[in-house]
Amino acid sequence: MPSADANAPHRPRVRLGYRLAQLFIQIFFVFFFRTRAFGARRVPVDGGVLLICNHQSYFDPVLAALPLPRECSFMARDTLFAQPHFRRLISYLNAFPVRRATADMAAMREAIRRLRDGLAVVVFPEGTRTRDGSIGEFHLGSMLLAKRAGAPIVPVVVVGAFESWPRDRKLPRPAKIAIHYGEVVTSEQVREWSEERLAEVVRGRMVAMYEAAHAPQRR
Repeated sequence: MPSADANAPHRPRVRLGYRLAQLFIQIFFVFFFRTRAFGARRVPVDGGVLLICNHQSYFDPVLAALPLPRECSFMARDTLFAQPHFRRLISYLNAFPVRRATADMAAMREAIRRLRDGLAVVVFPEGTRTRDGSIGEFHLGSMLLAKRAGAPIVPVVVVGAFESWPRDRKLPRPAKIAIHYGEVVTSEQVREWSEERLAEVVRGRMVAMYEAAHAPQRR
């Protein structure tokens, strides 16, 4: 048996219950929404990483983590934790509460703690679901999270979820969905760049991915 490298990075363990839930959800989305993922290998398999995702629908937190071989944590609005049974479920799946429309320092500290502990955290810097499918302006708080934790950033773009479940519909409808993972902003760049430049670069990459996904296919 080969000896383990003591200097090799530790890959976080994925709990069986999380993996089973992920597998069930993968089957659901592939069957009903023909969901595909592109570039998931760009996401580091260990160490803290901030996944910055556009916000098209209620599906987005699930979709951002769906193809990844590691557990992800999620900021979720505090009202989702009001019902005890649902609170236990989403807490098991690594969600933690954030108060919307406020500077929720407790949620910020929790996100930074998880990043420093080597976990992957998903955030939505637009703050709310899009009204027209486009990628809106970013709040800078998510960039501050990365800087405080010294974590790399992976841009994530969900395409098709808006067509399936826009904010003015009560229930989703079938639509083809794709998840795109972009070029990593390294931890060195996170430390060197300002929050404004980080937001500009990350959003620029996401807009480019979004536009490329909607561009007519060449024959």
